[in-house]
Amino acid sequence: MMLEDEHEGNGSLVGKSQQYLGEKQQANGKPVTNGKDSVKQEANGKCDMSRKILTMYSWQEIQRHNQEADQWLVINRKVYDVTDWAKRHPGGHQVLNHYAGEDATDVFRAMHLKLDIVKLYLEPLLIGELSPEEPSQERNKNPQLVEDFQELRRTLEAMNMFKANWVFFFLHLAQILILETLAWLMVWHFGNGWLMTIFISFLLLISQMQSFFLQHDSGHLSMFTNSKWNHLMQKFLMSHLKGLSAKWWNNQHFQHHVKTNIYPKDPDIDVGPLFLVGDLQPVKYGKKKIKFIDYEKQHLYFYMVGIPLFVPLYFNIKSIQLMYFQRCWEDIAWISSFYIRHFIMLGPFYGIFGTILLIYGVKFLESAWMTYVTQMSHIPMKMSREENRDWFSTQVLATCNTEQSFFNDWFTGHLNFQIEHHLFPTMPRHNYHKVAPLVRSLCAKHGLPYVSKPMLEAFGDIIRALKKSAALWRDAYYET
Repeated sequence: MMLEDEHEGNGSLVGKSQQYLGEKQQANGKPVTNGKDSVKQEANGKCDMSRKILTMYSWQEIQRHNQEADQWLVINRKVYDVTDWAKRHPGGHQVLNHYAGEDATDVFRAMHLKLDIVKLYLEPLLIGELSPEEPSQERNKNPQLVEDFQELRRTLEAMNMFKANWVFFFLHLAQILILETLAWLMVWHFGNGWLMTIFISFLLLISQMQSFFLQHDSGHLSMFTNSKWNHLMQKFLMSHLKGLSAKWWNNQHFQHHVKTNIYPKDPDIDVGPLFLVGDLQPVKYGKKKIKFIDYEKQHLYFYMVGIPLFVPLYFNIKSIQLMYFQRCWEDIAWISSFYIRHFIMLGPFYGIFGTILLIYGVKFLESAWMTYVTQMSHIPMKMSREENRDWFSTQVLATCNTEQSFFNDWFTGHLNFQIEHHLFPTMPRHNYHKVAPLVRSLCAKHGLPYVSKPMLEAFGDIIRALKKSAALWRDAYYET
């Protein structure tokens, strides 16, 4: 749910407050005489806006507007009709559709960097607010947990936990550029023998993975305070250095974040018919007698198909599909620069065909690293259909951490703190370890599990989860 792509630098239009939008309710709290409308004075920095009559809505009425052609959502008790605007949403229209008919206050705050800029987009979409007798969230949610989480966020903002350390990110970028340059210099100086090719492949492997982690940071707007600088850096890292579409990554990844492990809204777990994950998908396939592949062996062909082809095949096909169908000329230009750069630097030593083999050989190696890091925190965790839980519970139940160490932090790009990352996506990753004790404490207060495990155990849990899902499919498939 990213809206800050335009109007950068216009924060003075709507004041400097970083509080939740709508957090300050109307001053007198009095409804107008018909009981259906209320008059609310909107604050706009130092300038007063005209008074606006807002229609009162119940949750029952709002929840009826949950279709792609009719999308309402609630942010801080304000009701917005996003139906016509959804296709222009910079974060993709799917994330708005996923929250249609629901309270989106916490996910809205989690995914956006500057609320003052986002307010410029929200104001024309405002159609009303919740009736005074209605709770701020749907009635199935725990209001105390929601309030405690919002208080935690305000505490972290006061502690400057969302402020990036530019030295940290500069050093990571320097690491990437040094490795890329060193690989070329070694081939230029020592030649393209087999040993040298293997050595530079590992240098490029490290560079590619660290580029992935750093583009992930910039995609979540956690590197710079200016959204446009974050987007530019992501295009440089994801498209120029890795040869993949940044827009494709964002569209898919934001859906994963807003509805983590919710089937079928999270595209990261909708991986049929090749793999069946969780408890629901295997049973569904089994009862319908669907057997495209022998799913009892999916934990075995995960090694042969899933791990080696995740990056060189799946990522590239999905990236090309999006660029082709959506005519993403900017991404196409950036990705073209990736191949041009490699042909210029390595072509004289390996030729065109050899350079392509080297590029995809590195992607083949990268695939195993990326697969384990990205899947260990979600596949073994709870997967369900839409339960409309609060933001905090949804993320804690669907994610897990792995133990902290200097190596683990570097090897995973700090995605060993997956819980903290999912709760606060725009937080710079170097602060995750500082906020983890507070998150763990809130989990303990409300009886929620805070799962953290050794990394090798987390890797093994991927296979164990696939075997469990395969057993569920088998039992449903062969039952009479």
